Amino acid sequence: MFIKSVKINKSYIIFFSVCIIIIASIVLVSFIYPFSLLASSGNLIWSNNIESNTAKEEKKYIKWVDFSVTYDVLDKTSKLDINSHNNNDLVKYNWIELLSYLACKYGGNFKKFKQNDLISLTDKLKNGATMEELTKDLKNYNYYYEAYDAILHEFIGEYEVELPSDSGTEAKTFTKKYGVKAFLPIAKNYSFSHYDDFGNARSYGFKRVHLGNDLMGNIGTPIIAVESGTVEALGWNQYGGWRIGIRSMDKKRYYYYAHLRKDHPYVADMYEGKTVKAGDVIGYLGMTGYSTKENVNNINIPHLHFGMQLIFDECQKDGINQIWIDVYQIIEFLRKNKSEVVRENTDTKDYTRKYDIIDSSISE
Repeated sequence: MFIKSVKINKSYIIFFSVCIIIIASIVLVSFIYPFSLLASSGNLIWSNNIESNTAKEEKKYIKWVDFSVTYDVLDKTSKLDINSHNNNDLVKYNWIELLSYLACKYGGNFKKFKQNDLISLTDKLKNGATMEELTKDLKNYNYYYEAYDAILHEFIGEYEVELPSDSGTEAKTFTKKYGVKAFLPIAKNYSFSHYDDFGNARSYGFKRVHLGNDLMGNIGTPIIAVESGTVEALGWNQYGGWRIGIRSMDKKRYYYYAHLRKDHPYVADMYEGKTVKAGDVIGYLGMTGYSTKENVNNINIPHLHFGMQLIFDECQKDGINQIWIDVYQIIEFLRKNKSEVVRENTDTKDYTRKYDIIDSSISE
């Protein structure tokens, strides 16, 4: 009996010792290590940063976005948005809300898209349901909305466009519109071809993946600012050659235009810090890059490398958490809005947009 009791007591001692060690470890880890939360969808990662040396404050931001919305869905939802506003319908759709709702249904995979799902959603909204009511139990809706809004925020909205004039001396007159106000990066009446090459292998310098979309065209083709913003980068980069980087006015998007033309890559008076408007000519297509020496054509085929980076926190701009999305479907969508250009100066051979716009995203 005594021996049996001793064995039982030893078992209890071992059990309680293990419990104490586990509890102590959990408490220690919770105080020492910062944490990150990975959403169950697998798309959203929140990360915290140390704000100062004296205090730790959690700062949450999106660290990954997989944008797979097809042209077909972009086209259908944008038309619902634009038509409902131009027709002054009782129910006015927001295409980003529609896309975010559908993304929850498909887990972000728009290959699963069915027209009846979109019809069902719009019918519910027309019958009095609100988007808040329809999405209150969709745990990933806020993530998709924030992500898609970061991508498409300035693509549709109100703007003013210059009306054609018979005389170049007359003052500009503008008319208000609601619709697509972002532009294809290739000027109107200039041809190009492309395919979905996002993620393809690249080997110059080091092995990496292609984080943009290559638009093949002719050397000298005018390159257009997709949306209004501030020039943040200008000059030579050994990978992109002559390139220009433009940050959107809300700071959420960074547009990267690379491999611009040798000798004359930009329009006159282009500089870092300059504000450009959606539809402005910013430079010319070329084949520069893949060289540490400036102004060298080491790209085999003339093309524009076009990329879009999302920035939810400033540390992502040049840090390890950069988010570059596949813009192939966006390029297809922007084919419907091209900026017409004209030769502005015969001496510099620079082009400029034919019709000006007034963009409300640019502050006074």
